[in-house]
Amino acid sequence: MTPENRQAYTIEPLLSQKAIAARVESLAREIEAHFADTERLIVAGLLRGSFIFMADLVRELTLPVEVDFLEVSSYGNAMTSSRNVRILKDLRCDIAGCDVLLVEDIIDTGHTLTHVREMLRSRRPRRMEICTLLDKPSRREVEITAAFTGFTIPDAFVVGYGIDYAQRNRNLPYVGTVRLPNVDD
Repeated sequence: MTPENRQAYTIEPLLSQKAIAARVESLAREIEAHFADTERLIVAGLLRGSFIFMADLVRELTLPVEVDFLEVSSYGNAMTSSRNVRILKDLRCDIAGCDVLLVEDIIDTGHTLTHVREMLRSRRPRRMEICTLLDKPSRREVEITAAFTGFTIPDAFVVGYGIDYAQRNRNLPYVGTVRLPNVDD
């Protein structure tokens, strides 16, 4: 997106930094209880949107964890998913026989996460669960549910806390909704 064709937009706060921090802490306690018997927990984040959430989450966990990342793409610079899921970076570690916590920033239509989940299941982890910061069940097109959900949100395009719009706004410490001029007004 170049300065000439960048459409102006505003961001309205949806979830405060304080609310997110409190929920991340409580998610960590839920995850610890679920994986209390683990011998090897691999926390695998979907880049790029989950990186801030995942960093905060693993710092709250008292379990020993390994960290790895996948990078997938289905949005590009658009506000809607293309439903064409591409794996840009795969996990480096072997997850066979391990416990895996797949960390996502947001579950929208479910296509991306379903594709990734099935790919990882084929690698025979001992157990695999999904943790998402945000869930938009009203947009779901395929059946997928996270074992751990930070917040259920309405059907709005959001940014902040790692989530972007055209690679911008990831650095916001809160989650906000994007409002385009003449679209939402």
